[in-house]
Amino acid sequence: MTVWVGIDLGTQSVRVMAVTGTGDVAGSASRPLTSRRDGDRHEQDPASWWDALASACAEALRGVAGQDVGGVAVDATSGTVLLVDDAGKPRSPALMYDDRRAAGELARVNEVGGAVWERLGYRAMQPPWALPKLLWLLREHPEGTRLAHQNDFVNRRLVGHETATDLSNALKTGVDLIAEEWPFDVMEALGVPASVLPPVVRPGSVLGTVCAAAAAATGLPEGTPVIAGTTDGCAAQLGAGATAPGSWNSVLGTTLVLKGVTPELVHDPLGVVYSHRAPDGGWLPGGASSTGAGVLARDLPGRDLDALAAEAETRTGLDAVTYPLVSPGERFPFNAPDARGFTLGTADDDVSRYAAALRGAAFIERLCFDYLDLLGAPVDGEIILTGGATRSGYWNRMRADVLGRPVTLRENAEPALGMALLAQGLTARMARTREVIEPRPADPSLYLRFVDELAARGWLPAHVAAHSRERSTR
Repeated sequence: MTVWVGIDLGTQSVRVMAVTGTGDVAGSASRPLTSRRDGDRHEQDPASWWDALASACAEALRGVAGQDVGGVAVDATSGTVLLVDDAGKPRSPALMYDDRRAAGELARVNEVGGAVWERLGYRAMQPPWALPKLLWLLREHPEGTRLAHQNDFVNRRLVGHETATDLSNALKTGVDLIAEEWPFDVMEALGVPASVLPPVVRPGSVLGTVCAAAAAATGLPEGTPVIAGTTDGCAAQLGAGATAPGSWNSVLGTTLVLKGVTPELVHDPLGVVYSHRAPDGGWLPGGASSTGAGVLARDLPGRDLDALAAEAETRTGLDAVTYPLVSPGERFPFNAPDARGFTLGTADDDVSRYAAALRGAAFIERLCFDYLDLLGAPVDGEIILTGGATRSGYWNRMRADVLGRPVTLRENAEPALGMALLAQGLTARMARTREVIEPRPADPSLYLRFVDELAARGWLPAHVAAHSRERSTR
């Protein structure tokens, strides 16, 4: 039996899974990671990534000793970068995905590269993206010689020599996803020498094979193909099985993230949707909202959410809706830095507050699909729900009803599974369906009232609200 190894290099831990072609997890393990946070600063020690990865990988592979390993792929947090020397050793700390110390570089980045960012569909970079951080690092650590994304650092340790970076992790560093190459004129104008930038390849490309030293540390057989990975968000999408055009993975945890598959690049005039390049050359558009289940921990601390759901199932008249912003400002499906949460209707006890927050998240999810439809993205394929919110059957049914579409739940949709699938070549059926929930008839009037309220407050553009109203009558 052959297994493929997927490695999820996250913020708080490294997760390793050895998976068969039919989706059976033959071995798994994880190790914790620690960060240094202070205001805008968020750093990790790059050496800790390799130590944790090697230890977790060795444990995960003990149960499959003697079996073939077909390949290994690593995903990483989007926008995490550092500088390394010619031997691949760190010359700077790793600036994590949400480190914002380079925000002062943003205006210059967007002025110089704006035409490229416009052509790529996202229009402008954001403060924590990787290219501003690269400029900051080159100024603060001039002894560094090469850029490395988080998974580039460990891929080099796996193969024993410098590797290319993948287009997915390079997106926030300014790679031209259409040309599949760095925009060297922009980089030169920003003061980034071409010698600092690694070559780029599509996710799924072979970077090399596991070297003897890495084999001894990880338990991966020497000579195992090392496959170019993706960001953690794209890895989760692959793990969910959202790989066909028109299919979407809706991840609802602390916040809501949508990622889908389109044959053409999506251009967004609001700049809230940006696209990764898929392994087959297609596109993986998506966006991240500031709404989600995080409001439950904040507004209903210590409450038994299962008990609230059970009581909500038996009650009628729970028709209030809360705009469940986890933090001030909205990022998707519209850009409104001044947005704040609100409630329509009466929610005067914990059960009604709970149901109102769930309904608001479902309404934002529907509005995301309305906006993607307005942009011309196909949204008629499978909708796959993942994330912590899927533990609530009450919420799953509500989301199907609000969307007016069947929704699919998977048995397992971890990013590490997505990397195992990518290492295998995206041809295996590793994503297993747990349940498909059919929608019940629902009146869209409350949803449209919510949309109108967002527009009335000046956050949702009028043409987006109008499209939601038009789409609700189809």
